[in-house]
Amino acid sequence: MKRRDIPSLDDLRAFEAVGRLGSVRAAADDLALTHGAVSRRVSKLSEDIRVSLLEPVGRGVKLTSEGEKLFALMQGFFEDLADTLEEIRTPIPSPPVLLSCERSVAMHWLIPHLSQFQDARPDIEINLSVGGGHFDFKRDGITLALRRMDFSVDPRWKVEPLFEEEMGPVMTEKQRELFEQGDYVALSSKTRPDAWRDWLALCPDAKPPREYRFLDHHFLMVESAVNGLGVAICPKVLAINELKKQRLVSPLGFAKDGSYYGLLYESNKPLSSEAAEVKRWLKSLGKSLRDG
Repeated sequence: MKRRDIPSLDDLRAFEAVGRLGSVRAAADDLALTHGAVSRRVSKLSEDIRVSLLEPVGRGVKLTSEGEKLFALMQGFFEDLADTLEEIRTPIPSPPVLLSCERSVAMHWLIPHLSQFQDARPDIEINLSVGGGHFDFKRDGITLALRRMDFSVDPRWKVEPLFEEEMGPVMTEKQRELFEQGDYVALSSKTRPDAWRDWLALCPDAKPPREYRFLDHHFLMVESAVNGLGVAICPKVLAINELKKQRLVSPLGFAKDGSYYGLLYESNKPLSSEAAEVKRWLKSLGKSLRDG
């Protein structure tokens, strides 16, 4: 039989219902049709394939041996059809966007803005992973990575600049006078031990501190400055929210140190629409930081 000779799906559906429910009347109720309409469809199907499918038994009907073969096939077909329709009607959730970001940047810049993105795009799930330096997209399952570009980059990666690194001293308002007099504790991170020296070389009119104190991480340095323990030589990206909340001040502003932060992803692997949206959002955040 050629495909164009296959009987009507409506007729096959009526036959399957009769076989499944055991009577024409029950099939009519199931399909919301009249008893006569179901009988005509099953009769037409028999005529089209030239095989008797039903035979009377008392007040009901039963399947012939040929009808049983066709019913078994049609029952499996309609079950598979129902499952497939349910599958394609139910949207497959998109995998979350795994964003890897340096710990201090995540705490002081990214997380404070993340709720705004989630409110605007609740359909996109971002999983945040903190880490710095080298990483592996495949091994770590990373979609996007935000890093200070102070390491070698795999040639298969794409790097989009977000903002330049700018450094400057930040402090509470109470610490300002001590800073101007040179009677202050200079807070720095052990990860950038030369930050004060480099900044003082760029700003020779600034007075050096009376003491240097090194902390393990930038976020500890920022919190120490917020709590009045000294003056932090701080990246603008880490201080910007504290400046806006007026918990810190930056009387001399920030100076570019020649490095920058970039957004990285695999160049040979197309970004999902969700990852592309996160990328656009991060680039707009970077622009706001540059303009601010």
